Amino acid sequence: MGLFDRHAGLLEAYRDVRTTGADPFQIRMERVLSPTEAIINGRKMLLVGTNNYFGLTFDPSCMEAAIEAIRAEGTGTTGSRIANGSYSEHILLEEEIAEFYGKKHCMVFTTGYQANLGVISTLVGQGDHLLIDADSHASIYDACKMTQAEVVRFRHNDPSSLESRLRRLGDKPGNRLVILEGIYSMLGDSAPLREFVDVCKKYGAYVLVDEAHSLGALGETGRGLCESTGVLDDCHFIVGTFSKTLGAIGGYCVSNDPDFDVLRVTVRSYMFTASLPPSIVASVRQALRVVKARPELRKQLWDNVATLYDGLAAQGFKLGPEHGPVVGVHLPDRMLAIGFWRAMLDAGIYVNVAVPPATPNGVSLLRCSVCAAHTPEQLQHMIEVMTGIGRQLGVISGPPKLRVVAGNR
Repeated sequence: MGLFDRHAGLLEAYRDVRTTGADPFQIRMERVLSPTEAIINGRKMLLVGTNNYFGLTFDPSCMEAAIEAIRAEGTGTTGSRIANGSYSEHILLEEEIAEFYGKKHCMVFTTGYQANLGVISTLVGQGDHLLIDADSHASIYDACKMTQAEVVRFRHNDPSSLESRLRRLGDKPGNRLVILEGIYSMLGDSAPLREFVDVCKKYGAYVLVDEAHSLGALGETGRGLCESTGVLDDCHFIVGTFSKTLGAIGGYCVSNDPDFDVLRVTVRSYMFTASLPPSIVASVRQALRVVKARPELRKQLWDNVATLYDGLAAQGFKLGPEHGPVVGVHLPDRMLAIGFWRAMLDAGIYVNVAVPPATPNGVSLLRCSVCAAHTPEQLQHMIEVMTGIGRQLGVISGPPKLRVVAGNR
C-alpha cells in the first residue's frame, strides 16, 4: 500500500483538473501591483479573490511601519516567545487588540489557523463536549482531531439544532464549548449569534467565535459579529486573524477569563512556533489604527459588496444567502466551476474556485472577495464578464448579449 493510496479519489480528480488546463490551486502571482491588480501569466489581472477587505496590504502607513521595524529589529525572531522571549511590540500588539475588544487578555499567534488549532484543542479535553457548526473552517475541524473531548456537530446556523444537541447531553459531566464563526468563508453567511448565545446561556455552555472574516467588516467600530449583534460581553473567547482585513498574517485570541494566561504554557501552537517577525507586528499595529480611524473604509466595503452581489443577482446567478465581503456564486458541478474559473482568468479576472470536499454540502463555487479599494468600474466590469461567461456556459439564461473581453478596463 502506498502512502497516498488513501487519497486515490482526490488524486484522480486532481489529475482531471490539471489535464484540462491551468491549475486553479497553483496560481503564480508574478507581481502584485495593488490590492486590486496583479500580473498573472504575464498579464494584468483584476483581483477579486484575495480577502483583502480594506486593501491595507498597500496602505502607505502600514508599509512604512513594517520597513522601519525591519531596520530597527531585523527580519525575524528565529524562535518562539517561550524560547526567545517576547519583543516589546508583541506585548504592545496584544494590549492593543485586547483594548480594541474591551477584553482583559490577548494572545497573538503566528497564524490564525494556529490560533484556532491551539486554543480550541487546549480549552477542552477528556470528559468535555465540543460542539461545532457543520460548516466550520478546516482549522476548527483539525482542532477537533487534537482533543479528547467528545465532538458534536449541529446543523449550520441552526440554534434549534444546537439546543437539541445540548439538551441531549443532559446532566453528563464536563464543560460544553460551542464554536461559531462571524462570517463563513465559503458562502459568506453570518451566524445568528444572539440566538446561539441565548441557547448557550440556557445550558451553561462556553462560546468561542471565530471572527476571521468579520473583523473590521461588521460592527459599529469593526469588532465583528459579536459587536454588531450586541453580544460582545457574552462571548467567552474571540479568535481572529490578521490575514484578511488587517492585510498581513497572524492570529489572536481575546478573553476576560482570569486564568487565560495559562494558555501561554499549554497551547502547543503558541509555545513551539516561531513568533511573528517585527515587520508584521508593526504593520498589524498600524492597520488596527487605520481600522479605528477610518470607518469610511467599512462603508466603502459594503457599498462595493452591494454593487457586486446585487449586480450578479440581477443577472440570475445563484449566490450565497446574504450580502457580505465573501460572495459565493453557486455552479452545478465541479468541472463546470473549474471551466468557469478558467474563462474568468482568460478574461483577466482572478477569483477563487472552491469545490468538494472543501465546500459545505458538496456545492461547487466561484468564491469572490470584495475589497474597499475596488472601483465601481472594476466591479461593473466583473459583472459584465461573469454574465457573458455565465450565458455562454448555460449557467444563467438568455442570449450572450455581452462580449467576454481579455484583460481589464
